[in-house]
Amino acid sequence: MKKNIVKILSFVLVPCSLLMSSCKDYLTEIEPGTTLLEDFYTSTDAAVQNVTGCYTPLMWEYNKTYLSEWFIGDIASDDAIKGGGSTTDMSDAYDIENWRTTDQNTLLLDFYRAQYQGIGRCNMALEQIAKMEIGIDDNFTVKMKNRLLGEAYFLRAYYYFRLVRIYAGVPMPLQVLRSSDQWGMPRSSVDEVYTQILADLELANKYLWKKSEYAAADLGRATKGAAQAMLMKTNLYMSSPYWQKYGITKTPAACFADAMAWGDSIITCGEYDLCPVYEDNFSIAGENGIESVFEIQYAEVAWGDYGEGFGYTAGSFTQILTRSRNSAIGGGWGFNHPTQNLYNEFETGDPRREVAILIPSTDINPEYQPQSDETYLGNNMLNNKYGMYRDPAEVGGGFGKWSLHASRGPLNNRQIRYADVLLMYAEACLGAGKTGLAKEYINKVRARVGLGEVEATDATLRHERRCELAMEGHRWFDLVRWQGVDGNGLKAHMDAYKLTETADAQHHIQEFVAGKHEIFPIPQEERQLNPTSMDQNPGY
Repeated sequence: MKKNIVKILSFVLVPCSLLMSSCKDYLTEIEPGTTLLEDFYTSTDAAVQNVTGCYTPLMWEYNKTYLSEWFIGDIASDDAIKGGGSTTDMSDAYDIENWRTTDQNTLLLDFYRAQYQGIGRCNMALEQIAKMEIGIDDNFTVKMKNRLLGEAYFLRAYYYFRLVRIYAGVPMPLQVLRSSDQWGMPRSSVDEVYTQILADLELANKYLWKKSEYAAADLGRATKGAAQAMLMKTNLYMSSPYWQKYGITKTPAACFADAMAWGDSIITCGEYDLCPVYEDNFSIAGENGIESVFEIQYAEVAWGDYGEGFGYTAGSFTQILTRSRNSAIGGGWGFNHPTQNLYNEFETGDPRREVAILIPSTDINPEYQPQSDETYLGNNMLNNKYGMYRDPAEVGGGFGKWSLHASRGPLNNRQIRYADVLLMYAEACLGAGKTGLAKEYINKVRARVGLGEVEATDATLRHERRCELAMEGHRWFDLVRWQGVDGNGLKAHMDAYKLTETADAQHHIQEFVAGKHEIFPIPQEERQLNPTSMDQNPGY
């Protein structure tokens, strides 16, 4: 799959030259050189290429600015602060960090548009592959056709999931848009979006293959396990008090029951397990391994360091974005600094702290000397999982050694790990009152890193998710959905967190406004394209 992703489709989904039907009248023959859709979808390879193209917007981290989802998932939360060379370095992320975001934020605009690029590709694949006849070539069997449709259903659900948890209700096209007249689409409700996500994921689960059924070259494609994990996750989101207030019609009890059922399916399938060594999850060698449920694939190629627009590189910018600005330990751009608050969350002896957080010192490189621009608002700690990762092909390899790529690296982004699945299952069990089961799976995750048993409570579950998944982009979204469960709303949490930051950092943080800052504004440019149908989120 890592090799396949560099073969990104270059066709535009609905250019004027792609005509849906031909005319038999010789007086109106189609212009020579025109490509018909039916001419493209004539082989298994064509269908596979189309679905491969559906994955590529997940990879995109740059358009007019950098738009990795961790700029929200980590930096908006208590796990990380922006970093970079100064407070003015990437002002869009500074605004997200400090509750200053407006509808002019370019990062949010680019992220929004990238998801809809993916949705458009999925809609085209679902429409056209469904029409392809079995036996069009030897490889286009019922099983292959179903797999490809399942991948497209999974990815469409994934893109909508990324949108709804950032912007709440969004327009929800479920078909190819062939005219600007179709752009005037109102925002669907939160309930409608989540309900559609569940429907797509259930179809994906029906059609997709197990991970073990894929050839090695196709590892990284969506699997039955990935669909089941997302069905768990979506139900947990829908069960939360925050999302319930948007009019979710499915009851929390039903959500917990379904999340447990999907968890049972993935846990008993025998396809996944915890990686024996925690840090191996963040290595090149550990990609698509036993703990991997779904990850965004990246490849190292000899082109595409910089450029204008989406899709310019097949590599990830996260590596250079998160490495230290100090050339003695990586020479990156220094974004996404873990907070002292996160550092203090780890128990004494928890090895996950050193895997997640790197503190620059001569222990890493004897030639290291501190420099002023590597410290941001009093903080010089680094994301060790993605900025400083193990690459056994490099001299002196080992965890904490960096990969010296100019601006993009080959390390995959782990979106769903089996440890995440086990903790989601434990959370569903807690919601359903099954504390014994919850305790078993919380402690299974803890045992992997040598920590003792704890009782199953909301507090221990949340602590474990924070430590296990630290700096992987989950924290903000967890905080939003958890607010109100224990009577301590998100505002109270963020206000308390602010007091743990340095005096310099506190100076920049504006007041968190409850009822506004849990979600982000619909980009103004998108509202201008859809002026009669796109209302703005409250407070923006």
